[in-house]
Amino acid sequence: MNQFYEVTAISGEGRDLEEVEQRENVKVHALEMAREISPFTDLVSLYRLYRYFRKEKPDIVHSITPKAGLLSMIAARLAGVPVRMHTFTGLIFPSKKGFFKIVLIWMDRLLAGCATNVYPEGIGVKQDLLQYHITRKLLKIIANGNVNGINTTYFNCNQISENLQKDLRISLGISENDFVFIFVGRLVKDKGINELVSAFKNVVSTPLNDRSQHSTSNIQYSTSSIQHSTTKQLQPKLLLVGPLEQHLDPLNPETLKEIETNPHILSVGFQQEVRPYFAISDALVFPSYREGFPNVVLQSLAMNIPAIVTDINGCNEIVQHERNGLIVPPKDSHSLQIAMEELLNDPALYQTLKSKAQESILPYEQKAVWEAILEEYREVEKERV
Repeated sequence: MNQFYEVTAISGEGRDLEEVEQRENVKVHALEMAREISPFTDLVSLYRLYRYFRKEKPDIVHSITPKAGLLSMIAARLAGVPVRMHTFTGLIFPSKKGFFKIVLIWMDRLLAGCATNVYPEGIGVKQDLLQYHITRKLLKIIANGNVNGINTTYFNCNQISENLQKDLRISLGISENDFVFIFVGRLVKDKGINELVSAFKNVVSTPLNDRSQHSTSNIQYSTSSIQHSTTKQLQPKLLLVGPLEQHLDPLNPETLKEIETNPHILSVGFQQEVRPYFAISDALVFPSYREGFPNVVLQSLAMNIPAIVTDINGCNEIVQHERNGLIVPPKDSHSLQIAMEELLNDPALYQTLKSKAQESILPYEQKAVWEAILEEYREVEKERV
């Protein structure tokens, strides 16, 4: 976009914003916005955004994420910005209950009311916006969903050398005979980490013969064929890549204890470069409660790794059950356990899913998404002339 527009990126200050400035070669403006509801802080942020928009007089403000969207759209409308675009990614309110859910719904209605153009990130998000009557404005999905697309050249196992993969396995204590389930994201309740750790604990403690009895796959196989193709005695490992955020959405104490004490669970914290961790893994497990259109699932499939996901927005649009992954109900540890056991014990099913992984995400190629966003910017500008 920097080739066609003068772009300013606005976010909280810190290393991430500095990296955006350097990597994208764009102007940046640091402005703190609290992630949780904080009336005083939010009013301060709103006023500062308003002042900044009044000063800079942008032609377009495009916001993403709930809090930044609400504050940016209100401030941009008050400042007289002619084109105010918001992309709804992961919606919070469908998974909430009671008064808090009502508050969140009205916040999103206010956001949409202040925007001139509203974009759901995928079909599931669009359906939720319609079902809860968030807006009567036209809801347009840009490209096939996802805000940025996936660079299939960058997210490719061939980009990670065998030596780097070997060194990483050694440093983590992962054997060539291990079957590695990977999760990439924030280690919080809403990402399904409690269910994931509980399911994995049961997978590890279940003998091989008992595991195979749990399989619900239609693909038939014999115990002897498993042992032949897995002379490695498939030992499951769980690789957790992401920061622990106990202050925002805490995990259960028993989950934390299991992560700390289970020798088969490897938690490496936040990693700037996730590709090497994908490269040494066999399957993604992403049991989130809610998403818009998750990048991590696209990244996994691009690196030829099948995915186990929950039946939620975005995930069930990217993953087709028993084609490039498995879909399980959200908040269901037992179903998650069965799905993990299927991939672990059914080599035929696993290879079928793996063979379709990369080709399934070609509609989300990054260049096509960027071109579609650029075209949308040009269209909305024409409409306002």
